Amino acid sequence: MGKVYESPAAALAGLTFDGMSVMSGGFGLCGIPENLIAALRDSGAGGLTVISNNAGVDGFGLGQLLETRQIAKMISSYVGENKEFERQYLSGELELEFNPQGTLAERIRAGGAGIPGFYTKTGVGTLVAEGKEAKSFDGEDYIMETGLKADLSIIKAWKGDAEGNLIFNATARNFSPMMAMAGNVTVAEVEEIVPVGSLDPNFIHTPGIFVQRLVKTVSEKRIEQLTVRERA
Repeated sequence: MGKVYESPAAALAGLTFDGMSVMSGGFGLCGIPENLIAALRDSGAGGLTVISNNAGVDGFGLGQLLETRQIAKMISSYVGENKEFERQYLSGELELEFNPQGTLAERIRAGGAGIPGFYTKTGVGTLVAEGKEAKSFDGEDYIMETGLKADLSIIKAWKGDAEGNLIFNATARNFSPMMAMAGNVTVAEVEEIVPVGSLDPNFIHTPGIFVQRLVKTVSEKRIEQLTVRERA
């Protein structure tokens, strides 16, 4: 079977199960795999550990999985736009592992590169360092962070070909190339599927070896906080 699937549900078929870990690309609502998230919701898989920069907004993106109580734990760096997330966390319904944003990105990159852990100065002397191994290098203190991997990575790209080679659009690139490397299986939704060989190899951000399935989707392209200039 080729890598191209006819729908998000078909692309996730056989890949979801209770208690699985999922990496979800995107920064806020920019570049999120919104159609695959909806398909993951419809799969009914629960007890999920979701690794994502944030948790979307109420009723959209990963916010949908919070509303259906399918997420048991989030590993994130920013959660400020989702009231349901806040409510579940403060009431003890949702486990949260906070990471500084750069540390989260590096943990994902390390996981994809086969690096089990690394030392960083970020978080030294703060709550982030609690329970973590500390070590000094050249008189400076560091804490050890572990690499992250996931059973499934879901990402969104601008263009892709049938071999799974992907190009992301501007800042929508964000965490997705790293997550594609760190997932045991990576599924990508793309805005356009182009013929194999038409993408310039010099501009491919994620080689197809890291993508097992892809599906063409239409995105809603929401804006988290719309700010417009008042009419003069």
